[in-house]
Amino acid sequence: METTDCIAYYRVSTDRQGRSGLGLEAQQQAVRDFLAGREELIESFTEIESGRKNDRPQLTAALDACRRHKATLVIAKLDRLARNVYFISGLMESGVEFVAVDMPEANRLTIHILAAVAEHEREMISQRTKVALKAAKARGVKLGSPEPSRGAAIRTQVLQEKADRFAANMLPIIHDLQAQGITGYRAIARALNARGIKTANGRQWYATTVKNLLQRPHGDNMCHLATDAI
Repeated sequence: METTDCIAYYRVSTDRQGRSGLGLEAQQQAVRDFLAGREELIESFTEIESGRKNDRPQLTAALDACRRHKATLVIAKLDRLARNVYFISGLMESGVEFVAVDMPEANRLTIHILAAVAEHEREMISQRTKVALKAAKARGVKLGSPEPSRGAAIRTQVLQEKADRFAANMLPIIHDLQAQGITGYRAIARALNARGIKTANGRQWYATTVKNLLQRPHGDNMCHLATDAI
């Protein structure tokens, strides 16, 4: 029996979970069990990001790999992929076949329905949180940080950590481009834009944004590969 090539996509929600492997090993084991003796896993991609975010460079890279190898994208659970209908629809229109291990027989309509339910649950949780905060404020509870300067420092740290995670996620993709001979800042920017990958701010890539990312601490070992002047 001929085996089918598959590419696995794993996602953990936080940088801490990514480093500790929390949740990741369970996803990997589920995929291995599902594929055993039937399909061949040729590559895998791991994303460290929130489920709410639609711009996921590792998922984009996984889809590109699926197209190159004519492979099927495999995930452990549907909620590891997305929690909104718009994103699921975009994935389904990408031309890549995909399967969720926890519901391998699910058809496109089923996946749409499940995604819609998950999105509704997320919206309800958000709404309940807003109502609870409003009620607390009405009772006289003071919301927010009692020390504004400390709150600003925390926000800065959160933004810094988010930028670090984004850079770490982008490096494997840029590594792949460089392995293909795409090494200049401008050339890398064009390739990323062609793939539909956005910057951390949701914008297009330019030579300067590529250079800035590669010159972050995460990218020091790659700077010498991008050589064109800006």
